Amino acid sequence: MTDLTSYAKEVLKKQKGFISANNYEVVKVEENYCELEGIITDTSTNHLGIAHGGYIFGLADTAAGIAAMTDGRVAVTIDSSIQYLKAGKGSKLKAVAKCIKNGKSVGFFEVYIYDQDDVLIAKSNINYFYMN
Repeated sequence: MTDLTSYAKEVLKKQKGFISANNYEVVKVEENYCELEGIITDTSTNHLGIAHGGYIFGLADTAAGIAAMTDGRVAVTIDSSIQYLKAGKGSKLKAVAKCIKNGKSVGFFEVYIYDQDDVLIAKSNINYFYMN
């Protein structure tokens, strides 16, 4: 994988199900690192008109999942947590995922989610099990 950003964009385009329905867009991918934007639409919001917590967590999990797979391994989430700090308002959010520790079978990632004004709105810890 010479250009991880282009590769991740192509992989994300081919996704079906949950990920394909959420308007996530790859911004930048490097080894053990991913920036992913979520374009907020009516289907991404809760009854108050702000980004739904599940949408925000999905953005975090997807960004960390892309970062986890940059070395060619297949990863699945085995543990996760999220702390919501502010409401997710505006037209887009950005998740920045980075590896804290990568082992033979488990990887630990931190994800920071920002609103369109670069204000931190959530922080997540996500751990992955490598299947290969």
